Amino acid sequence: MESRIDRIKKQLHSSSYKLTPQREATVRVLLENEEDHLSAEDVYLLVKEKAPEIGLATVYRTLELLTELKIVDKINFGDGVSRYDLRKEGAAHFHHHLVCIECGAVDEILEDLLGDVEAVVEDKYHFEIKDHRLTFHGICHRCQKKANEEAESSKSHV
Repeated sequence: MESRIDRIKKQLHSSSYKLTPQREATVRVLLENEEDHLSAEDVYLLVKEKAPEIGLATVYRTLELLTELKIVDKINFGDGVSRYDLRKEGAAHFHHHLVCIECGAVDEILEDLLGDVEAVVEDKYHFEIKDHRLTFHGICHRCQKKANEEAESSKSHV
Protein backbone atom coordinates (compact mmCIF):
# COMPACT_ATOMS: atom_id res chain seq x y z
CA MET A 1 0.00 0.00 0.00
CA GLU A 2 2.80 2.43 0.84
CA SER A 3 4.34 2.13 -2.62
CA ARG A 4 0.95 2.86 -4.20
CA ILE A 5 0.56 5.92 -1.97
CA ASP A 6 4.04 7.08 -3.01
CA ARG A 7 3.08 6.75 -6.69
CA ILE A 8 -0.16 8.70 -6.10
CA LYS A 9 1.87 11.34 -4.23
CA LYS A 10 4.12 11.65 -7.31
CA GLN A 11 1.08 11.96 -9.58
CA LEU A 12 -0.25 14.77 -7.41
CA HIS A 13 3.16 16.52 -7.35
CA SER A 14 3.47 16.29 -11.14
CA SER A 15 0.20 18.26 -11.34
CA SER A 16 1.35 20.78 -8.68
CA TYR A 17 -0.68 19.33 -5.82
CA LYS A 18 0.47 18.01 -2.46
CA LEU A 19 -0.58 14.84 -0.70
CA THR A 20 -1.99 16.59 2.34
CA PRO A 21 -2.90 14.53 5.43
CA GLN A 22 -6.58 14.86 4.45
CA ARG A 23 -5.91 13.63 0.91
CA GLU A 24 -3.76 10.80 2.22
CA ALA A 25 -6.52 9.67 4.62
CA THR A 26 -8.97 9.64 1.70
CA VAL A 27 -6.56 7.70 -0.54
CA ARG A 28 -5.91 5.17 2.25
CA VAL A 29 -9.66 4.56 2.64
CA LEU A 30 -10.00 4.01 -1.10
CA LEU A 31 -7.05 1.60 -1.12
CA GLU A 32 -8.32 -0.33 1.91
CA ASN A 33 -11.78 -0.68 0.33
CA GLU A 34 -10.73 -1.02 -3.29
CA GLU A 35 -13.36 -3.63 -4.16
CA ASP A 36 -16.28 -1.79 -2.57
CA HIS A 37 -17.20 1.04 -4.99
CA LEU A 38 -17.72 3.55 -2.18
CA SER A 39 -19.91 6.65 -2.39
CA ALA A 40 -18.51 9.99 -1.20
CA GLU A 41 -20.52 9.58 2.00
CA ASP A 42 -19.09 6.08 2.54
CA VAL A 43 -15.58 7.44 2.05
CA TYR A 44 -16.31 10.32 4.44
CA LEU A 45 -17.57 8.00 7.21
CA LEU A 46 -14.47 5.80 6.89
CA VAL A 47 -12.12 8.81 6.74
CA LYS A 48 -13.74 10.23 9.91
CA GLU A 49 -12.65 7.08 11.77
CA LYS A 50 -9.02 7.85 10.85
CA ALA A 51 -9.12 11.64 11.03
CA PRO A 52 -12.18 13.01 12.88
CA GLU A 53 -11.27 16.61 12.01
CA ILE A 54 -11.88 16.12 8.26
CA GLY A 55 -15.13 17.52 6.89
CA LEU A 56 -17.40 16.16 4.17
CA ALA A 57 -16.56 19.07 1.83
CA THR A 58 -12.84 18.21 2.07
CA VAL A 59 -13.56 14.59 1.14
CA TYR A 60 -15.71 15.72 -1.81
CA ARG A 61 -12.99 18.10 -3.03
CA THR A 62 -10.35 15.38 -2.68
CA LEU A 63 -12.46 12.86 -4.62
CA GLU A 64 -13.08 15.40 -7.39
CA LEU A 65 -9.36 16.20 -7.60
CA LEU A 66 -8.44 12.51 -7.73
CA THR A 67 -11.06 12.04 -10.46
CA GLU A 68 -9.71 14.99 -12.45
CA LEU A 69 -6.19 13.53 -12.24
CA LYS A 70 -7.50 10.08 -13.33
CA ILE A 71 -6.34 8.43 -10.12
CA VAL A 72 -9.96 7.62 -9.32
CA ASP A 73 -12.90 6.98 -11.64
CA LYS A 74 -16.31 8.40 -10.76
CA ILE A 75 -19.02 5.93 -11.71
CA ASN A 76 -22.78 5.68 -11.47
CA PHE A 77 -24.58 2.35 -11.65
CA GLY A 78 -27.99 3.88 -12.36
CA ASP A 79 -29.02 4.29 -8.72
CA GLY A 80 -28.34 8.03 -8.63
CA VAL A 81 -25.28 7.64 -6.39
CA SER A 82 -21.80 8.53 -7.61
CA ARG A 83 -19.23 5.98 -6.53
CA TYR A 84 -15.47 6.16 -6.61
CA ASP A 85 -13.20 3.46 -7.92
CA LEU A 86 -9.40 3.58 -7.91
CA ARG A 87 -8.13 3.24 -11.43
CA LYS A 88 -6.10 0.06 -11.75
CA GLU A 89 -2.40 0.87 -12.03
CA GLY A 90 -1.13 0.72 -15.58
CA ALA A 91 -4.64 0.34 -17.00
CA ALA A 92 -5.13 2.06 -20.32
CA HIS A 93 -8.87 2.04 -19.78
CA PHE A 94 -11.50 2.06 -17.12
CA HIS A 95 -12.49 -1.46 -16.11
CA HIS A 96 -15.98 -2.84 -16.69
CA HIS A 97 -18.70 -3.80 -14.21
CA LEU A 98 -21.45 -6.37 -13.79
CA VAL A 99 -24.30 -4.94 -11.69
CA CYS A 100 -26.84 -7.37 -10.26
CA ILE A 101 -30.40 -6.02 -10.44
CA GLU A 102 -31.47 -8.47 -7.72
CA CYS A 103 -28.96 -7.96 -4.88
CA GLY A 104 -27.06 -4.86 -6.07
CA ALA A 105 -23.68 -6.61 -6.08
CA VAL A 106 -21.06 -5.10 -8.36
CA ASP A 107 -18.43 -7.39 -9.86
CA GLU A 108 -15.50 -6.19 -11.96
CA ILE A 109 -14.21 -7.29 -15.35
CA LEU A 110 -10.55 -6.36 -15.55
CA GLU A 111 -9.86 -7.45 -19.13
CA ASP A 112 -10.34 -4.86 -21.86
CA LEU A 113 -13.12 -6.36 -23.96
CA LEU A 114 -13.64 -3.45 -26.32
CA GLY A 115 -10.48 -3.20 -28.41
CA ASP A 116 -12.21 -4.28 -31.64
CA VAL A 117 -15.22 -2.06 -30.95
CA GLU A 118 -12.93 0.93 -30.38
CA ALA A 119 -11.20 0.32 -33.72
CA VAL A 120 -14.56 0.25 -35.55
CA VAL A 121 -15.79 3.41 -33.81
CA GLU A 122 -12.57 5.30 -34.49
CA ASP A 123 -12.47 4.23 -38.14
CA LYS A 124 -16.14 4.42 -39.09
CA TYR A 125 -17.14 7.47 -37.04
CA HIS A 126 -13.80 9.31 -37.06
CA PHE A 127 -13.97 9.57 -33.28
CA GLU A 128 -10.80 9.64 -31.20
CA ILE A 129 -11.52 7.51 -28.13
CA LYS A 130 -9.77 8.52 -24.92
CA ASP A 131 -11.46 6.02 -22.62
CA HIS A 132 -14.51 3.84 -22.31
CA ARG A 133 -16.59 2.15 -19.65
CA LEU A 134 -19.07 -0.64 -19.89
CA THR A 135 -21.63 -1.73 -17.32
CA PHE A 136 -23.77 -4.82 -17.72
CA HIS A 137 -27.00 -5.01 -15.70
CA GLY A 138 -28.38 -8.48 -15.02
CA ILE A 139 -28.57 -11.24 -12.43
CA CYS A 140 -25.32 -12.35 -10.79
CA HIS A 141 -24.24 -15.96 -10.42
CA ARG A 142 -25.02 -15.85 -6.68
CA CYS A 143 -28.64 -14.81 -7.20
CA GLN A 144 -29.05 -17.31 -10.05
CA LYS A 145 -27.78 -20.08 -7.79
CA LYS A 146 -30.10 -18.99 -4.97
CA ALA A 147 -33.10 -18.87 -7.36
CA ASN A 148 -32.25 -22.32 -8.74
CA GLU A 149 -31.93 -23.75 -5.22
CA GLU A 150 -35.28 -22.22 -4.22
CA ALA A 151 -36.92 -23.60 -7.37
CA GLU A 152 -35.50 -27.06 -6.67
CA SER A 153 -36.62 -26.84 -3.05
CA SER A 154 -40.19 -25.87 -4.00
CA LYS A 155 -40.35 -28.74 -6.54
CA SER A 156 -39.34 -31.28 -3.90
CA HIS A 157 -42.04 -30.01 -1.52
CA VAL A 158 -44.85 -30.50 -4.06
